[in-house]
Amino acid sequence: MTRIYPAKAIHAHYPLPPSAFVEERCGFIRNPDHPLPPSVPRRRPEMDPLLRLPLTIAFFPFLLSHVSPSHIPFTKLFAFGDSFTDTGNTRSASGPSGFGHVSNPPYGSTFFHHPTNRYSDGRLVIDFIAQSLSLPYLPPYRSLVSASSKPTPSPHGVNFAVAGSTAISHDFFVKNNLTLNITPQSIMTQLSWFKKYLESQGCSGMGPSAQQCRDSLFKDSLIWAGEIGVNDYAYTFGSTISSDTIRKLAIDTVTAFLESLLKRGARYVVVQGLPTAGCLPLTLYLAPENDRDDLGCVKSVNEQNEAHNSVLQARIAGLRKEHPKAVIVYADYWNAYREVMKEPGKYGFRERFKACCGTGEKYNFTPFETCGTKLARMCEKPKEYINWDGVHLTEAMYRVVSEMFLKGNFTHPQLGRLLR
Repeated sequence: MTRIYPAKAIHAHYPLPPSAFVEERCGFIRNPDHPLPPSVPRRRPEMDPLLRLPLTIAFFPFLLSHVSPSHIPFTKLFAFGDSFTDTGNTRSASGPSGFGHVSNPPYGSTFFHHPTNRYSDGRLVIDFIAQSLSLPYLPPYRSLVSASSKPTPSPHGVNFAVAGSTAISHDFFVKNNLTLNITPQSIMTQLSWFKKYLESQGCSGMGPSAQQCRDSLFKDSLIWAGEIGVNDYAYTFGSTISSDTIRKLAIDTVTAFLESLLKRGARYVVVQGLPTAGCLPLTLYLAPENDRDDLGCVKSVNEQNEAHNSVLQARIAGLRKEHPKAVIVYADYWNAYREVMKEPGKYGFRERFKACCGTGEKYNFTPFETCGTKLARMCEKPKEYINWDGVHLTEAMYRVVSEMFLKGNFTHPQLGRLLR
């Protein structure tokens, strides 16, 4: 049974309202010529046989028959998800009430050298994916819209991810008296934004011209569905709502979201699973000391996320059957993160559990003095830390994870087959 923690303690995850969010200043710049690090060694992640069977035996040969052996010339990238993928959609006052200091230094200090409303010291996985495709970093959707106009066209794609987003609708949390001041956006909100974007491009409706527009849009577009669902579980800690209920509702919603994209013509979709959130300083800070796994992470939370991912993969297998012309790639965030935690030195990390930016013992994390506040301090070498601010990862960790997705064995089928 998953342990529950006081709702008040989880509310500490979102301690202060944002005073102001700066405008996204780097959303649509060209990628600099920074070579990616050497390929991560090919090593099979540890997987439950039940997970491995439907993915690698029953469907793997079937999937490869639909993957072109030649390079797919992706010219557009569309992203969805939460703070692990958000490149600036929380710049406004309607963003999440926690980590509002993301628009303060030292956020962005490692690469952009100023805050960009990315929840890291630099680039995220989605930035490294864009870079690998020789595309500009994705502009956040909210930088393309205003109250009186349609979204500005973005020829190389858009990022719809919002920090604090849930899979389940915000109304669910309100109806169940989970009145934390959290992001009201969900994955379905992001889908509605995407529909508005399609409409602005002339790709909505049922007519032949709209269908032709969608065909043209999706033929060389990669859809990146970043991890979504960690917040759903976090927001219900301390309540009577079971993790089984959250898992069912969250995965039902994500499945409907993916189904909607596929029915509109999406051909290439990457779906990230949940990471090992039990290894985050916030989770370690809240959990009792006797709730630990073999890595020293919070056992109950990691098991919860693993169970979530197992059901998600089964749903993806079903979508592959229903949409045989589409390629749906599962990105195994859980095992990728776990692999780094097992041998951090192999990937250049010295510190597994402490946050690089923060304050307090023993994880350099205190909920009311998070990174970006006056008392928080930044470590000297962020590249040696896995975690950045207690909840989000360093650019160095995002780089390693992106390499594991692009060149390792942590995507099913292998993402590299689409990109070579």
